Amino acid sequence: MMNLFSLPTEFLVPLLQIIGINIVLSGDNAVVIALASRSLPPEQQKKAVIWGSGAAIVMRIVLTFTAASLLNMPYLKLVGSVFLLWVGIQLLNSDEEGEGDIKSSNNMAAAIRTILMADLVMSLDNVLGVAAAAKGNFLLLIIGLGISIPLIVFGANMLLRLMERFPVIITIGAALLGYVGGEMAVTDQAISNWVNTHFHALHQIVPFGCAALVVALGKMLAAKKPKHANAQA
Repeated sequence: MMNLFSLPTEFLVPLLQIIGINIVLSGDNAVVIALASRSLPPEQQKKAVIWGSGAAIVMRIVLTFTAASLLNMPYLKLVGSVFLLWVGIQLLNSDEEGEGDIKSSNNMAAAIRTILMADLVMSLDNVLGVAAAAKGNFLLLIIGLGISIPLIVFGANMLLRLMERFPVIITIGAALLGYVGGEMAVTDQAISNWVNTHFHALHQIVPFGCAALVVALGKMLAAKKPKHANAQA
């Protein structure tokens, strides 16, 4: 069994940094995974969590090596923020009663796609810290992120159980996606200099505004949907 303390300092310190960064940043990912998987049958929930988490980690490794160039592209974060707002609204607007018409396999595939797309968008900022800690060491990056997989899976599974008991967590999770989307928008290369120079308060106003917008629109759209159960009664 590998003894972490026997590793060279120049390897151990960055490894611990990568693990720490991913522990801190895994909360958002666990929320997305749990929200996207919550409407699946229990046995498919587990598969969606495992496959979605594993694929998201692999994607993050690849993204880390291209993060610097991606983050310097103007309007990329703005587009990503709009996507996150859309995901949050759709998660609140999901019609669970109507999902019985969808084949389970397709439904699980859709959940995994949502997990991957949301993780891709939310990882644009996160991967910079991981890439900086790894200092170009691919082995170090894989080990550090690999250790993080159980943390994300455990977090998502715990949230799924809590959502069954406390449905309000779904609303909180959707609001979190809106908040993260708002944060991304004001830090986009195309507008960040103007925001920092002329209206720094937008760093606080926009995230909370986007969180409120997601919840309001999601609830409003869900309320307008016909209730299948009532229609069939």
